[in-house]
Amino acid sequence: MPGPKADARQSPERDGQGAPLALASPVHPALDVDAALAELARAPLESLRELWARRYGRLPPRSLSRRLLQYAAAYDIQARIYGGLKPAVRRQLLQASAKKPAPGKPGKTRKPQAMPPAGSRLVRDWHGRSHTVEVTDRGFLYAGRHYRSLSEVARAITGARWSGPRFFGL
Repeated sequence: MPGPKADARQSPERDGQGAPLALASPVHPALDVDAALAELARAPLESLRELWARRYGRLPPRSLSRRLLQYAAAYDIQARIYGGLKPAVRRQLLQASAKKPAPGKPGKTRKPQAMPPAGSRLVRDWHGRSHTVEVTDRGFLYAGRHYRSLSEVARAITGARWSGPRFFGL
């Protein structure tokens, strides 16, 4: 028969809903962090979902895995014991999230590459040989043959798939 100081890891006291008390009540600094984290591994999925709801004010998405719920609960336990993020880090995260583009609008979009005007010549040294490409209205002229894109020219020169603008340093 265990005495009053029974090891919480062997037989954790339970609240009325079956969740370990260490998980159901606010974490106290005196609570052994390792014991609380070990309890998370044995906690029923429903208890983890309740912890999430208590912490974030809403139920977790159905698709959220047990493992991610455990990670979130473990972070919460450690943050309450050791302290959360530093105010400067929290402020930076809030600022970064405020700069998020509106839904439906793309974030960073790449600007289309401005091609050199017709009549320009692009020169690239490759394996000791100089390759000259002329820009035309219809595309690019290299070694007497017409190409629709710089990438096609770069492939003809190297034998591998390259980004044409990158290959020619544009």
